[in-house]
Amino acid sequence: MSVHDLGDRPVHLGLGASATVEPQFTGALDWYMAYEARHAGDGIEGRLVSMHTFSEPWTSWEMHPHGAEVVLCVSGAMTVHQERPGEGPTMVRLGPGQYVVNEPGVWHTADVEGEATAVFITAGAGTQHRARHPRWPRLRGATARRRGSCGRRRRSAGVTRRARRAPRASSGRRPCPRARGTRTPPRARERRPS
Repeated sequence: MSVHDLGDRPVHLGLGASATVEPQFTGALDWYMAYEARHAGDGIEGRLVSMHTFSEPWTSWEMHPHGAEVVLCVSGAMTVHQERPGEGPTMVRLGPGQYVVNEPGVWHTADVEGEATAVFITAGAGTQHRARHPRWPRLRGATARRRGSCGRRRRSAGVTRRARRAPRASSGRRPCPRARGTRTPPRARERRPS
């Protein structure tokens, strides 16, 4: 029997209640690809248990389409942001011993204050990533309620974005950073009179 450090050697929980110690964690994409290849036979039932320490906000969002993920804060404090399909962003602050569940299909990211360490129990098959827009707010208290679903401040009635600043060189409206590929609402497509 050997003792392992979860931060260096994650463990895979597989079919038949098995537990497999994984190779040294590098954080590189090829490590994750090799992990998926090693445990492809477990399908969506496999879970990766890992522990990571963060000293700055995550630079991307991630989503696990086939299973839930448990995020357990073991030291420090962190704020987990979630985007559920059809809803705006929500957030939850975690302290030591507290956890949150990221349901299947929920995009999530995190901010940390100082340094935080968390244990992750992840159904990682098919995990997707997307960049986190650098201006995406670190929502706090009432500020979260005053922002639209894309994190931008809501417009006051009757005042359009174009009326507040000079028109852009392109004819299109600047899209919300998280809504790429979605349909622009009819009001946003209206043009200002010449």
